[in-house]
Amino acid sequence: MTKIDETALSQLFDAARTFSRWQTRDIPDGLVDDALAMAMLGPTSGNCEPMRLVLVRSQEAKERLLPCVSSGNSDKVRAAPVTAIVAYDTQFYEHLPRLFPHTDARSWFTSNEALATETAFRNSSLQGAYFILALRAHGLDCGPMSGFNPKAVDEEFFPDGQYRTNFLLNIGYGDRGALHPRPPRLDLEEVASWV
Repeated sequence: MTKIDETALSQLFDAARTFSRWQTRDIPDGLVDDALAMAMLGPTSGNCEPMRLVLVRSQEAKERLLPCVSSGNSDKVRAAPVTAIVAYDTQFYEHLPRLFPHTDARSWFTSNEALATETAFRNSSLQGAYFILALRAHGLDCGPMSGFNPKAVDEEFFPDGQYRTNFLLNIGYGDRGALHPRPPRLDLEEVASWV
């Protein structure tokens, strides 16, 4: 493999931002699905793939989601063309006989609920990050969010309790004119050490 070009790197990282305001521009059919298919290629522990999504687009679904988000995030959700509820499947291990067939990986989790929850949360977070990068690679902008009541989202969208919300992700074409300057980042020496 070789390093991707500077234009692609900029689209994924340098020029990419977290958006709170959105253009009134529709997302072409299939574009989010294409990004998701790409994101699903990212690695997870034992190929467990615990991320589950609800892609909230209709006005009716937005009205169900809005009472679950903080007042500071209501306008962001209302204006975004799509808000993904990024969740994880608490029973992801039931798919392991198909996804990781060369050993009995299912048994790693069926008797250890804490390990299953930790694995599901960690790997759905990874998959959510892959999804953000894949959406950016497909020309879309993102606005990942905390600032919501996960219990309320779960009760509204996952009433059987099998899925649990991790974070929310607004998707669309961001309004660059509404961006503030990029906040500072920690220096590399503050983040990493070589040993």
